Amino acid sequence: MTDARQIEVNGLIYSLTNSLGISPGSTFQSPVGSYMSRMTSRPSVKQLKPFNTQDIRILLLENVNVAAREILESQGYQVEFHKSSLSEGDLIEKIRDVHVIGIRSKTKLSEKVLREAKSLLVIGCFCIGTNQVDLEFAAKHGITVFNSPFSNSRSVAELVIAEVIVLARQLGDRSNEMHNGTWNKVSVRCWEIRGKTLGIIGYGHIGSQLSVLSEAMGMRVIYYDVIPLMALGSAKQVSTLKDLLQQSDFVTLHVPELPETKNMIGAEQLSYMKKGSYLINASRGSVVDIPALIESMHSGHTAGAALDVYPSEPGANGDYFNGSLNTWGDELRSLKNLILSPHIGGSTEEAQSAIGIEVGDALVRYINEGSTIGAVNMPEVTLRGLTLAEENHVRVVFIHSNRPGVLRQVNSILGDHNVDKQMSDSRGDVAYLMADISDVNASDIKSLYEDLESLSSKIMTRVLY
Repeated sequence: MTDARQIEVNGLIYSLTNSLGISPGSTFQSPVGSYMSRMTSRPSVKQLKPFNTQDIRILLLENVNVAAREILESQGYQVEFHKSSLSEGDLIEKIRDVHVIGIRSKTKLSEKVLREAKSLLVIGCFCIGTNQVDLEFAAKHGITVFNSPFSNSRSVAELVIAEVIVLARQLGDRSNEMHNGTWNKVSVRCWEIRGKTLGIIGYGHIGSQLSVLSEAMGMRVIYYDVIPLMALGSAKQVSTLKDLLQQSDFVTLHVPELPETKNMIGAEQLSYMKKGSYLINASRGSVVDIPALIESMHSGHTAGAALDVYPSEPGANGDYFNGSLNTWGDELRSLKNLILSPHIGGSTEEAQSAIGIEVGDALVRYINEGSTIGAVNMPEVTLRGLTLAEENHVRVVFIHSNRPGVLRQVNSILGDHNVDKQMSDSRGDVAYLMADISDVNASDIKSLYEDLESLSSKIMTRVLY
């Protein structure tokens, strides 16, 4: 019978025995390496846990997909689930005691909120964007952030295709008229999209998929991006935004929220567009100057628009999209041939399930193994999994300030043991080190932890076994 004892570190309970074996209850295994490695027998992977899994506390907000909840609950974590976002006061109260928080686009994790997150290890953004998180503050406090940059690309691209057709046929207006009892069969200013030019601003994962779909429907595709990118199909890259606006019948935006993209479509840019052209924005609400768009539609220069994102968006479902949220809200809603949708570009069952699986798996890998592959604010570091044959091994994760001499100090602490493998990388002012060390007894873990914690460069220390 082995001796067992516990230590508490940052509110987490570590159960130690003189024989460091595997922890029960985990089903996660490290990703298999190359194709050839799959063709040969491999030792069983040791399932690392940083602590008793019952002690991990996770807060999921904004109706995160059930696939993510199932992944996290299967690890034995304590998961608290909310269908909507929380007020800042409630969020601060909740975040003080959790190790993981999962959000979508509505929850704002500002410096003020994150300062209260004393136990927080990792943030999962179950969406594409991460502008709702203070990434720099999180990194400097050892909080890793993951997102899902690609999983909803197809859903957004399909929505834009639908909006192109609906705008071209004025289908939104005809539907509203029918709902009001009015029969209005017209063909004036209703068009086929075949042969029309689609201008895509931002030729990333969404823009490039949209390019393929629209060409299949007979459209000519041009695109503008800040870097040269290889075209798919017969699409052509243009050299300036003005060139794209002047040539396009439909303009669609797929860019991130950056200082450079704020109001990138304003009165001047709208004037460059063809008279009778259409604008679609399914990227970020700050990208389009909406008062300028309202004026352009009132004048008849812009024939129609579709907006899925807005500068200010409600934190929950309800009757909130009005003039009190955005001063121009009531005037916007009065326009004809205007599609307004509540930020649903990626809101399909397929996309949300894929996002839930991608981010859920990333959170498990980070908690259980320390892997930062796919992180948006940390260096990407990982090590191959420990095997069952590697007894008395521990994995050390040390997040520290990126400055000279730190590795020498860390290695002097680890030097009393055999360092089997080690990897370190930096990103700006933050560095991330992982090391697997052997011949570690239970009594060594606390001293390893305390010695690393004593270094002035320390941001966060974790020991996994």
